[in-house]
Amino acid sequence: MYLEVLALLFFLERSCLSAPQQPCHPGDEFLGRCSSSRSAHDETPTCTELNLGYCNDLEYSTTIFPNILGHRSRYEAESGAEYLLLSVIHGLLNGECSPEIRLVGCSVLASPCRDNKMVKPCRSTCEALRKGCIHALEAIEMAWPYFLDCDRFFAGNEEGCFDPLAGLKARQEVALSSLSPEEPSTIIQFTYASNAQMYSLLKRTAAKCSHISHVYSIGRSTEGRDLLVIEFTDNPGQHELLEPEIKLVGNMHGNEVLGRQLLVYLVQYLCSEYILGNQRIQSIINNTRIHILASMNPDGYELAASEGHLLNGWISGRANAQNLDLNRNFPDLTSLFYRNRRSRHYRIDHIPIPDTYWFGKVAPETYAVMKWIRSLPFVQSASLHGGELVVSYPFDFSRHPHEEKMFSPTPDEQIFKQLARTYADAHATMSNNDTDRCGASFYRTRGIINGALWYSFAGGMSDFNYLHTNCMEITVELGCDKFPSEAELYPEWKRNKEALLSFLESVHRGIKGVVRDTDGNGIKGATVSVRGVRKDVTTAEDGDYWRLLNPGTHILTATAKGFSRISKRVFLPHNMIKAGRVDFVLEKIPVEPDIDDHLFPTVDSWDRFDPYNQFERFGEPDVTEEGIERQEKPWWWNYFSQSGISSPTWLLKNV
Repeated sequence: MYLEVLALLFFLERSCLSAPQQPCHPGDEFLGRCSSSRSAHDETPTCTELNLGYCNDLEYSTTIFPNILGHRSRYEAESGAEYLLLSVIHGLLNGECSPEIRLVGCSVLASPCRDNKMVKPCRSTCEALRKGCIHALEAIEMAWPYFLDCDRFFAGNEEGCFDPLAGLKARQEVALSSLSPEEPSTIIQFTYASNAQMYSLLKRTAAKCSHISHVYSIGRSTEGRDLLVIEFTDNPGQHELLEPEIKLVGNMHGNEVLGRQLLVYLVQYLCSEYILGNQRIQSIINNTRIHILASMNPDGYELAASEGHLLNGWISGRANAQNLDLNRNFPDLTSLFYRNRRSRHYRIDHIPIPDTYWFGKVAPETYAVMKWIRSLPFVQSASLHGGELVVSYPFDFSRHPHEEKMFSPTPDEQIFKQLARTYADAHATMSNNDTDRCGASFYRTRGIINGALWYSFAGGMSDFNYLHTNCMEITVELGCDKFPSEAELYPEWKRNKEALLSFLESVHRGIKGVVRDTDGNGIKGATVSVRGVRKDVTTAEDGDYWRLLNPGTHILTATAKGFSRISKRVFLPHNMIKAGRVDFVLEKIPVEPDIDDHLFPTVDSWDRFDPYNQFERFGEPDVTEEGIERQEKPWWWNYFSQSGISSPTWLLKNV
């Protein structure tokens, strides 16, 4: 027993004496910055057959160990987190920058060998890869891998490096040369995306087109999923004077999934086509601020997707996780409009939310969208649904409470009809009189209808947009099948692409301008009215406004509390392709109490929102004893933490 203990102590002593003072970082030993317990003279590097499963499609067949990272054998290379990352990178990035990252990474793990000497990959290839693909990793909150450090592990052209992507580039050039000019240049994968995949795609797209796009969250769903919006404009993140803002909303009902997918495809299309130089797309984005909420009800989608398109009926997943129909959950301002419309002094735009609304159940999704609608000067909007093939427009709630199907027009009936016509006529089949209408009869109206004439309901989002803000929203029913098969996604994209683009362009209709005082300062909250249309619009923060109007002669009047009133006659010709510019300069006048004070929003009415402070931040941050907020591990971390290898903390950002 004594001899065994002595032998053990002798072994531990040798181990401690031979151990390095500081552990070597991967790759540093090969570069001579430190040394391990084994001497470099213990073995002579020789060329060996390349036999790494995920790297066997490289343009060479022999490699050498130890490699650049210090792995002394194929087994060590395959057992590292670097190799595991290369094996899953395609799935993590949903195919983007794959196989480029894998091939360049493999050229580091298994560099080519010539005359028993290693040939390093080219630094220029690494730098181009990082420039073109770092956005994809940032979108999933992953740091750029240390072993793709272009300065540490790559060589210059003068050192005799090799390009690991040369063969791939040659094959891509051959493939591109075989494409006919008619084939689309933007490549989209027409499959369904889970919530996680949708979030990743939106973030990757925003990173790829960071000069024209930006992703932000407007809140969370009942079950805590982000309500992510992506915006497109030439100056993302802020409102530009006189640039109209438009929004597209999908998946309000979780089981109506086609609109969600079309918006995901539209996001990719806008980004790709802008980069490729599509002049139409560049013009739309450079002159418009577009906001796209692909899924307003991600919880409902989760339930509907779990059943799939074959089993999903008309109900499963429609409501949110609280079993609330989101399109019946908005404040019923239409009833207030009907009740007070005959009063000459009652203001029918920017109708405040009644306090009684907050006594009921308000879904967090509804709350988030209401705050979003109030926070930006949206001009027009479309909400994409499913179950029919028609475009409906407000009012959705009948002007007679006992009439389920009753024509109930807004003061902007003609404008709404034109907006609906824009989408329906540009759609491949919606305005076709011979189109199958899923049992309803819309062929006489060529695919558009007043919402209440179709069927009446209160608490809808479109009515709320119109009566609470300047925004005019239509509802687009995309087809009979709420959850079509994947085989139908590409045909549906072809049917709807032109309609979506035409709708985005249609926001540049009517007039726009700035209301200023005599000192040249924009007046916020001024009203601009059109004679004969009892619905005013108000100016935004800097005094700019937009008013959708059809061609013809219109008399406009601008006024604000404490300022004069000015009217102008405007003629809009039929061939106008962009909004006309009509500015106003108002003089200050003494303010006297008047019954017309009803006409202007006050702090006690419209500007007040959620007086009972129902909703607070979703979850308080987890803070350490030092007051630093703990960062949750990203969703992909489980790929590595459960693999049994040393966790690659070098992939975590902010570490």
